[in-house]
Amino acid sequence: MSLSNRISTEITADQSEAISAAFEQLKTALAPVLVINLTAAERKSMLKMGDKTLAFVNKTLEYATQNPALVPNYINLAEARKDNKLSSDIYGIFQQLSTLLRAMEDTGMVAGAEAYEAALVIYHSIKGASRSNIPGIQAICDDLKQRFPGRGKHNTTPEQ
Repeated sequence: MSLSNRISTEITADQSEAISAAFEQLKTALAPVLVINLTAAERKSMLKMGDKTLAFVNKTLEYATQNPALVPNYINLAEARKDNKLSSDIYGIFQQLSTLLRAMEDTGMVAGAEAYEAALVIYHSIKGASRSNIPGIQAICDDLKQRFPGRGKHNTTPEQ
């Protein structure tokens, strides 16, 4: 808990189990569809689909369906429509997951910041107790000092 305490809740064991089960159901449902694993280079070089592109593709395929003479013979229009529908469906799922992920990030950031703030206050209290030579505190202070994510000694020699 921090001084501001913007959040005070927890995930119960039952909720955790339900969440894990829901993720397993989602992975199982999407397994036949999520069969591609791109490399970084493939991702970088690939054409990207977004809101504007999605509208362009939809309209182009609509015109192609209405005017099949305009479609080159090496383009499989049925396959293009199938790919477009899958892309659109995946994009819709992705948007839902992105909204959920953002909410999780926001909540995790607030909870983490509050816990970190409390830990810093406690750490400074322990350091003060150590400076006052309170018995048994120096070992706690030394242990926390090693784990403190802040300003330790930095290696100025480049690793070989």
